[in-house]
Amino acid sequence: MFKLKLPTDPRWANIAEGNLEEILSDHAWCEQKAATNATHLIIQNSEKPELVSAMLEISIEEMEHFKMVHDIILERGYEFKRERKDDYVGELARYMKQNSDGSRESGLIERLLFAAMIEARSCERFRVLSDNIEDQKLAKFYRDLMESEAQHYTVFIGFARKYAETIDVEKRWEEWLEFEAGVIKGYGNKETIHG
Repeated sequence: MFKLKLPTDPRWANIAEGNLEEILSDHAWCEQKAATNATHLIIQNSEKPELVSAMLEISIEEMEHFKMVHDIILERGYEFKRERKDDYVGELARYMKQNSDGSRESGLIERLLFAAMIEARSCERFRVLSDNIEDQKLAKFYRDLMESEAQHYTVFIGFARKYAETIDVEKRWEEWLEFEAGVIKGYGNKETIHG
């Protein structure tokens, strides 16, 4: 569905499961940042009521996910760790900025594809976790979350197609996929969602 060029090695799930306190804290922060990104899209595009409505729903849902993960952290007696820099997302953000020509259309399309890329990879990572960790409660949690994140990916891609007037979104998405495949090669060995 996402056409990711490089799948996550299932052994990453063993790294993640080896330190659930870290992966859950990182995951909670990922949900918070996703809510912030949706809010950013609202702020920058308030004249697009359909986009605003969809981003409101996503931002609320992402904060609900944040709460769900935070609740798991507390239930297990873990410490909710401070936010850490997400180098993977940082590389995607730099790519997004470098490829925007400064126009409102380009800025919007790049932001939507940036969000779609993160949702696609996060969803794929949730699938890897749900299929490979021994903790059955968390495996089910990640399976359920995977379905939600897949819907978010679809929303972002759909709006990129809707609002592109001079940009070939399919071509641009392929370029994003190629770039992301090069980036993700350097990750997959840490107990973070994108690490």
